[in-house]
Amino acid sequence: MKLRLLLFSFFITGLFYAQTVKSPSEFLGYELGSYFSRHHQVIDYYKYLANALPEMIKIESYGKTNEGRELLIAYVSNAENIKALETIKKEHLAAINGDTNADKAVVWLSYNVHGNESVSTEASLQTIYDLVTTKKDWLKNTLVIIDPCVNPDGRDRYVNFYNSFKNTPYNVDKNSKEHHEPWLAGRPNHYMFDLNRDWAWGTQLESRQRLKVYNEWLPHIHVDFHEQGMDDPYYFPPAAEPMHELITDWQKDFQKAIGKNHATYFDKEGWFYFTKERFDLLYPSYGDTYPMYSGAIGMTYEQGGSGRAGLGVKTSNGDTLTLKDRIAHHYTTGLSTVEMASKNAEELNKQFAEFYSNKDFTYKSYALAGDNEKIKALTKVLDLHRIKYGYTKANVKGMRFADKKSGSLEGDDYKLVVSTNQPKSTLVTVLFEPETKLSDSLTYDITAWSLPYAYGLDAVASTSLVNTTSESMEGSNNTTFNNNAYAYVTDWNGMDDARFLAALLRENVKVRFTHEPFELNGKSFDRGSLIVTKSDNANKKDFLKILEKATNENQQEITAVGTGFVDAGKDFGSSAVEMIKPVKIAALSGGSVSTLNFGEVWHFFEQQLNYPITVLDDDYFDRIDLGDYDVLILPQLFNIDDTRMESIKEWVRNGGKLIAIGNAVDVLDKDKAFGIEAKKQDEKEKDSIKNPQSYALSSREYIKNLITGAIYKTKVDVTNPLAYGYGDTYFTLKLSGDGYAYLDSENAVYIEDEKAPIAGFAGSNAQKLQSNSLVFGTEDFGRGKVVYLVDNPIFRGFWENGKLFFVNALFMVE
Repeated sequence: MKLRLLLFSFFITGLFYAQTVKSPSEFLGYELGSYFSRHHQVIDYYKYLANALPEMIKIESYGKTNEGRELLIAYVSNAENIKALETIKKEHLAAINGDTNADKAVVWLSYNVHGNESVSTEASLQTIYDLVTTKKDWLKNTLVIIDPCVNPDGRDRYVNFYNSFKNTPYNVDKNSKEHHEPWLAGRPNHYMFDLNRDWAWGTQLESRQRLKVYNEWLPHIHVDFHEQGMDDPYYFPPAAEPMHELITDWQKDFQKAIGKNHATYFDKEGWFYFTKERFDLLYPSYGDTYPMYSGAIGMTYEQGGSGRAGLGVKTSNGDTLTLKDRIAHHYTTGLSTVEMASKNAEELNKQFAEFYSNKDFTYKSYALAGDNEKIKALTKVLDLHRIKYGYTKANVKGMRFADKKSGSLEGDDYKLVVSTNQPKSTLVTVLFEPETKLSDSLTYDITAWSLPYAYGLDAVASTSLVNTTSESMEGSNNTTFNNNAYAYVTDWNGMDDARFLAALLRENVKVRFTHEPFELNGKSFDRGSLIVTKSDNANKKDFLKILEKATNENQQEITAVGTGFVDAGKDFGSSAVEMIKPVKIAALSGGSVSTLNFGEVWHFFEQQLNYPITVLDDDYFDRIDLGDYDVLILPQLFNIDDTRMESIKEWVRNGGKLIAIGNAVDVLDKDKAFGIEAKKQDEKEKDSIKNPQSYALSSREYIKNLITGAIYKTKVDVTNPLAYGYGDTYFTLKLSGDGYAYLDSENAVYIEDEKAPIAGFAGSNAQKLQSNSLVFGTEDFGRGKVVYLVDNPIFRGFWENGKLFFVNALFMVE
């Protein structure tokens, strides 16, 4: 009865408080919660409110999605504050530099980062309406920034599915089709990326556009609205352990205070909820942790439901959970958050300034050296977060990331330096720290991510503040492109080189690469270096214009040479200099393929490498002539039926190249025709797992077999084409406790005697399987090739140093 009365109050509020302003239900033409609103309807309502109440609402479009849908935020406050938005922002951000004159609380509410967690956008409609009608008093000292839908592409994918397949009236039987999304569900964005794990890395278009605006405000409070399993009660903070050690006591205490305020409303209605479980505050790329490391009270709110719930579903305990129920819960916590901000505006401003006051971190500077291309890639991420950096040519002493020992970073070349003597010092420390302290090994995500490892850079963490200059490291290409050159040569070190190659291949320019190092004109070129000769492209119209354009667009330092007679090494006509084939590439999708890993592959080709890929779906894969393709990528998947496996093997025997990622390697291992072999757990360890354990401790026993995103130091065979462009060590991000024995030959990257990771958590049993294990390798199979990528080198698009392995698998391995 209480719930019915609360919901009834939602829909009649306008009759009493804002008869000239339509409620969401009045505007949409259906009762809120009786139908899923499409994105354009949501946007239309927000714009309608802004036009009806311009003194209280200002709309700002901050970008578009990959599919062209509008991204917007609404600034909501009283008339005086809306007029003074720029002043409020200026005074608020002044606190970063110690000025504490600000007196307004700034709250940011983010809805629907996961598209099929669709209730939150619906709840946002009622929340903004009530804020400008019944809850106006809270807005006197509070500015509320609302993003009604962080992931419009995913949301509309879910809503279009549900509205197409729902029963009429809706069916609460969870077995009905309306409760079962297809393979490409609505949770991720267009490229199947989880936007809630992309805050720190900014690999996705939506993330980059949002971060630009977010860092212009740096709110006091940020809430990320989610859904979880349909049988779960509501979750709100305080969060669970592990919490990062840099999260302040005040942040923890205020999370608890907000949670208690929510509890008073939930207790009154008899709604179930839980706190302090499951959702921790460690991994820095979430919508709660990234704000935490930027000075906010970052929080995740989780309503039971998700894509299974639809308009209504019967839960396991026999209750019916409706969309209206779910709206009521998110609506309640949203308003409760604003209420707490308004009541505590003074303290929020005081503590925000305190967060940005001087901090005494162990490491004052992080110095990094290596390939300029990788340095540039890292600085783009730093710029995204407004992290300051500089350069030095001086030697820098400190703790070496490579071995966790004291040492120094030497050499006359510029080194990138990121110090903690800046406003974003906490975020810098979290992103760069060599080892994250874990208060609990049961975590919700990966436990290691340090940027020097991710970008493949030599680095030291210094306890001293390193003096820097702002002078740029970027060089310039002074090559003259004319017919006098015999060839043009460039190094092979990173993704700019890969994009350069892809650009030439798309234009049918012929490119060679070298299997052996050589010297020419006083310069040294390592394995994998690209060679573009005039004679290979004699019949190519505008060859030099195409080459010059690709060089400039991909910032290549290219060398024009007048001869193919090298000073040392193999001449250009040697069999050691091989033509790169413009391969036709396909990837399997659907079925048991991981949507996230497929998305990583898809995004890599279209947004990072810029090279065509054909997507072959599980539904019709068996009707495809694989002979039309040179390369087939198997993203992570769980099974392949015997008939399909036989057709794939036959295609490889006839000259095809198969690339298996992550647990797709395990699928090949189960087919004994391949040479890959999983390492087995010691029988005694198996028996110990079977022995009776405490029920309460069973999960902690199980994690002994897991690796939850840990970094391992590996050995690299630099003579293997799969490893061209790399040095003799590589730091891999390991996401599984599985281990694989060395191949008979062609082990490109492998772990030697190390059992323990250099950073992150690995269970004791899982560690034993890592010693003397394969990471990346290749195997001849008939006239074809199989490439095993045991660890995912393109994980979430942020492990920059792994990407060239993937490109090598495509073009260098034959």
